[in-house]
Amino acid sequence: MRWEVFVWAVFALVLIIAEVIAPGAFMLWLGLAAAAVMLIVWLLPGMSILWQAVAFVVLAIISVQASRQWFRKSAGPSDQPLLNRRAEQLVGQTYPLDTAIVDGRGRLKIGDAFWAVEGPDLPVRTSVRIVAVHGMSLRVEAAD
Repeated sequence: MRWEVFVWAVFALVLIIAEVIAPGAFMLWLGLAAAAVMLIVWLLPGMSILWQAVAFVVLAIISVQASRQWFRKSAGPSDQPLLNRRAEQLVGQTYPLDTAIVDGRGRLKIGDAFWAVEGPDLPVRTSVRIVAVHGMSLRVEAAD
């Protein structure tokens, strides 16, 4: 066995084992690109190291992009679209103001967290409904 073929085989194996140890669906595709370069080097003896590296880079980019496209198509819509979007989960809920809204800004306590709020001027402990999220602020209006 030629040394180039052996090196690419070992490199492919190391990348695939790295994916098994620390899964993230990234090293697998690089390992497959290295395995493809191993086959190319085996079929085309005398290929320079530079062209081997170029082939690896091109195949790595193609394999990673192909995997991203394939997984994006197969994922489908989420059954929990607001997961990890805490502010958006609060829209529609009603809470009492922690501090008065003055000049359009105030503060609201939800659980153990304080949120900046924007809305019409209202006194402390007024019940407000969260109607939207604007950056890190919640937009509120007086609850009926």
